[in-house]
Amino acid sequence: MTDPIEPTMDDAELLAEPRLVVEPGAGARVAAIAAPVLEGMGYRLVRIKISAEAGCTVQIMAERPDGSMHVEDCEAISNALSPVLDIEDPIQRAYRLEISSPGIDRPLVRRSDFLRFQTHLVKVDMAVAVGGRKRFRGWIAGVEGGEVLIDREGARDGEDPITRLPMEDIGSANLVLTDELVAESMRRGKHAEQDLKRELGIEAPAAPHAKRSDPKKSFAPKPKGKAAKTAKKPLPKNTKAHRLAKNAGRGDIDSPEGD
Repeated sequence: MTDPIEPTMDDAELLAEPRLVVEPGAGARVAAIAAPVLEGMGYRLVRIKISAEAGCTVQIMAERPDGSMHVEDCEAISNALSPVLDIEDPIQRAYRLEISSPGIDRPLVRRSDFLRFQTHLVKVDMAVAVGGRKRFRGWIAGVEGGEVLIDREGARDGEDPITRLPMEDIGSANLVLTDELVAESMRRGKHAEQDLKRELGIEAPAAPHAKRSDPKKSFAPKPKGKAAKTAKKPLPKNTKAHRLAKNAGRGDIDSPEGD
């Protein structure tokens, strides 16, 4: 598999990009309130999920335009969004608000998501059947116009494995956890961490195997050019001249003439 192709959109375009997969009912009401708040803070809404966990839990998945999300981001969103939801009251019962990242096996809800994760394994549930079926599993082979191309898993011999799915008819789409996806997620996380440190002016720590310099050593510049040729070379060991130099350093001035 090749590396996924990144979207060519800038952050502003990614923030304004509409979702193709949206929630019905109460989830849609929460999304209508949350999406503008998130966009104003520099985040993208990924998904709203309302469940009966702990009585009622409203889970809001969000991310930065580059797909990263940190604990500090979740806290900032929760602090900004909680009072707005309290005022608008889209769910007329007590609920617990949960802000989270999309996770590794994340939902794909925008055209740029399918572009970003090309070559990765995905499972798709269609709201409208394609070729008499609604469920598909395969690798994202590309995006053309408003369609995502799926290299279908388990295609029969002689059957075209590429299936074109209209994105506007997708009910849900999620990445499937694979070794390749985990490795890609780790690379993305590392790059996002490095970018954050650069933004904060924090230098990354030295690698564990990096050698540390000895402050007691002299760092006089090495001679270059002709000076390098005439620089005094160290005496070879186990010779008369070497022993004389060694004794002189100890204060032994008299040394035998012969060897």
